[in-house]
Amino acid sequence: MIAETTAPDIDHLRSWIGREDVAVDHVAEDLARKYHATLDFPGEPPRQGEILPQLIHFCLAQPAVPTATLGADGHPGRGGFLPPVPLPRRMWAGGEVTFHDELRVGDLARRTSRIADVVLKQGRSGALCFVTVEHRLEANGSLVLEERQEIVYREAAVPGTEAAPPPPREPGRHRRAQQASPALLFRYSALTFNAHRIHYDRRYAQEIEAYPGLVVHGPLQAAWLCNYAAELLGAPPKRFSFRGLSPLFEHDAFALHARELDNGLELWTAREDGTACMSAKAYRT
Repeated sequence: MIAETTAPDIDHLRSWIGREDVAVDHVAEDLARKYHATLDFPGEPPRQGEILPQLIHFCLAQPAVPTATLGADGHPGRGGFLPPVPLPRRMWAGGEVTFHDELRVGDLARRTSRIADVVLKQGRSGALCFVTVEHRLEANGSLVLEERQEIVYREAAVPGTEAAPPPPREPGRHRRAQQASPALLFRYSALTFNAHRIHYDRRYAQEIEAYPGLVVHGPLQAAWLCNYAAELLGAPPKRFSFRGLSPLFEHDAFALHARELDNGLELWTAREDGTACMSAKAYRT
């Protein structure tokens, strides 16, 4: 298990609010090709000047710190752009994206990120610290999207304190079986330059963070649901929000689900027993 940590000093952590970070990346045709292959999209991958699938921006402008400075969990050491939250387990809890334009192969992307809020809460499993990050992504000087990202930090795993899973859901009107093999998780980690060990190091995931197996990335589930929404709607959504409900693991049989809303779709990933793992909403306008 991960060692115990000191209680967060919320006043110190909140002093990070307003801190900004700017990163630039070139949207290479090689990234488009590898992303297309990793997510098993049909047809040919986008080429120079062609439109990219939504949420591929999760692969862009990721921090590239020296390997020697990574923490025990594989994340960059804390206290740079993100506040130094002393809780050991970090997860992407959810987010919301508003799309203003399309991202294309060959674009020069510029991401501006800002710490918007830091909040400490108490959950069944102990202290929870939520960090809200706002992103603006521009390509060639034009605004492509705005995003709100919610990161949650949790205490070390203690058997018997895990949050109860949500009640089972009935299948959606639309349903598609999906798989998350270790090879897929490894490839997605590589594309997003995400060294968090819960996604590729089974021994670490089981022995240190007390998970039953490799954890399926939240952003990967969001990407599946967002692209499924675009297919069902007949056009990419203008807004997309998602929230993690329960961890999804490599060995789980699961599916993508969707049902109609007045202005779009409600979507979710769920295991065979109906347990929802991520919920999402996609809007036409």
